[in-house]
Amino acid sequence: MVRDRLSPCWSGVLNRVNEHRSLAISVAAAGALALGLTGWVLMDQEELSPVVMERGRQREDNPSSSLPLPPKSRSWLSPLARQCSGVDTTLRSRLNQLEARSSSWRAFVKIDPTNFGERYDKDAYGRVIDATPRVVVLHETVYPLSSALNTFMTPHTRDEDQVSYHTLVGQDGRVVDLVDPLSRAYGAGYSAFLGEWAITNKKIKGSVNNFALHLSLETPLSGANAYGSHTGYTTQQYDALALVLSGWIRSFNLPPASITTHRHVDLGGERGDPRSFDWSKLQKRLAALGDLCVS
Repeated sequence: MVRDRLSPCWSGVLNRVNEHRSLAISVAAAGALALGLTGWVLMDQEELSPVVMERGRQREDNPSSSLPLPPKSRSWLSPLARQCSGVDTTLRSRLNQLEARSSSWRAFVKIDPTNFGERYDKDAYGRVIDATPRVVVLHETVYPLSSALNTFMTPHTRDEDQVSYHTLVGQDGRVVDLVDPLSRAYGAGYSAFLGEWAITNKKIKGSVNNFALHLSLETPLSGANAYGSHTGYTTQQYDALALVLSGWIRSFNLPPASITTHRHVDLGGERGDPRSFDWSKLQKRLAALGDLCVS
């Protein structure tokens, strides 16, 4: 029907196209690109946890082949301090004993391959980038661990819906590893750390995912809302968290200052997790494990 309506003036259009062929091609390409864009789709909270609403990757409103400007750098003052003395030896003993029986509280669960990928050594513009894990982003699930697991095990064919963390820590101290640390989890959308991000798809906004490790704490029942705080995390969670982080610190030679929050790396200003996180409890545990006595 569109062709029928245009047919009376079709010969005139052809003449103009021949006169201005380059302009016509540019206009046609721009129109096709605009039609190809997809918007942000919010999922029902009753079916999926807020980790899905964050999305691991967010589409650009106007994807372009030109190099985008890097994000504005925001400094990160780590709450973790250097500590070589005053270590709680009883706590150290408890953590060492817990680590010795990690097979009883830590397991790997296979999630759908659409929700994670490989780290890139080049960005979407062909520039060489460093994919070595060098920042740890802490999150919270908001809803139960089972809800997050269900989300990660569900196939998501659209880039906007794909999401995951490397590791989950339950309220009972159970640790569920989901993505190999050498692979890329989709834990953050539009994000950067110390002014750095990686754009691995021109249609997707830059994020820290290509060089980040993502860990999420199961939220207590009091946190299943949009309030700014809740009752906090359990002793078992802080113990397990410290052991997971200690392993990453040693495996990737990470400075403690590289441990940050979703709130800090988020560039959209919408994320506040992990809420009610007690850095002093993590300080004591990492100090007991000997991971804070660094220059």
